[in-house]
Order: sequence, then structure tokens, then C-alpha cells
Amino acid sequence: MPKLTLLNQAGQAVGEITLADAVYGVEPNQQVIYDVVKAQRAAMRQGNSSTKTKAEVSGTNKKPFRQKGTGHARQGSLRNPHYVGGGIAFGPKPRSYDYKVNKKIRRLALKIVLSDKVRTNEFIVLDNLALESYKTKGLVEVLKNLNVSGKVMFLLEEANQNIDTASRNMPNIVAQTTEHASVYDIMNQNFVVTTEKAAKKLEEVLLG
Repeated sequence: MPKLTLLNQAGQAVGEITLADAVYGVEPNQQVIYDVVKAQRAAMRQGNSSTKTKAEVSGTNKKPFRQKGTGHARQGSLRNPHYVGGGIAFGPKPRSYDYKVNKKIRRLALKIVLSDKVRTNEFIVLDNLALESYKTKGLVEVLKNLNVSGKVMFLLEEANQNIDTASRNMPNIVAQTTEHASVYDIMNQNFVVTTEKAAKKLEEVLLG
């Protein structure tokens, strides 16, 4: 079972925490990660691109020229797709790009990325995380104490207004609850900083 040093927000070691192998010691599986990340990125697409069909473009209904005797192919409308200004044939319409990935696969992918963070020493567990105010300098001090930089996710057991507000001015810092943590978000971070309660809550959920 993975054992990590338990820190306080001053960066001092205050003990050890043992994590479940079934959640934080899972072997990598690239195909599982690919399937889940692809689905999550597809769900992020707005899907609001739209083109006008022949029936929707503005224009006359008048027949361009008579049916016979011109030597040209017969035409019924200037709004046909092959005319400049005509409708678009088979163009995009607003749609959802979502598709389903099995719950077991989503959970496995989350276990894999968490395990990867633990293996690479990019998963930091604190005994507790609390800010006295919503000011950004408090969160900056915590990051300095933990000696972490780059993209950092604070993975919390529940929403914390002070941490949410303090991280808002920091483009590389994100505060997220365990309930809403996604594979793509965790993979996109250099470090994941969580609390002992949040780490154990993740175990309960992913083993449930």
C-alpha cells in the first residue's frame, strides 16, 4: 500500500498516511485513459455551429431560366447548393457530441491518474487546509510552504469559499471537490494537493 508523508499547510511533516492499493496503486492503462479523456473533451464541445440549408437561405423562388431550349441543365432555384449564396448541403447543425463511457471505465481511469500522481510524487496530502480569509496571498503562502509550482489542483472534500475565491486570481491554480474531479483535470495538473479527509473520501467512492 502506498505510504505518503502527511504534511500541514506550513509544509511540515506531521505523520504518515496509508492509501488503498485499489485506488492509489493501480497499474497504467493507456487505452482506458484515452477513452475517458476523449469522451470528456467531446462533452466540452459547444456543438453550436450551424449552416443554412436550401430552405433557410433568403432568395427568390423564381425559376432561373426556362426548362427547355437553353442547352443547359434544368434548374429550379437559385438557392440550390451549387449556386453562390445558395444553401449548404450536409452542413453542420447544432448537436451534442456527448457519448457514454461505462461507469466502471470512468472510475478505473480516475484510479489510474491518481495512482500516477502518487508514483511521481505529485500527490500531496495535508492534515487540514484552511485559510483565514479569501485573500490570494494566503494561498500563495501555502504553495510556497509546500514548494509546488506550475499547475496545481486543490482537491477538497467539500467546497471552501475562501480557497475558491483566493484561487480565482491565479490562472494556474484550481480548487475542485472530490465529487467533481475529472480525469482530464487531474492529468492537466503538475501537482494535486488534497487533505486526508478528501483522500479517504475518494477511496470510499471509488471502492464503493
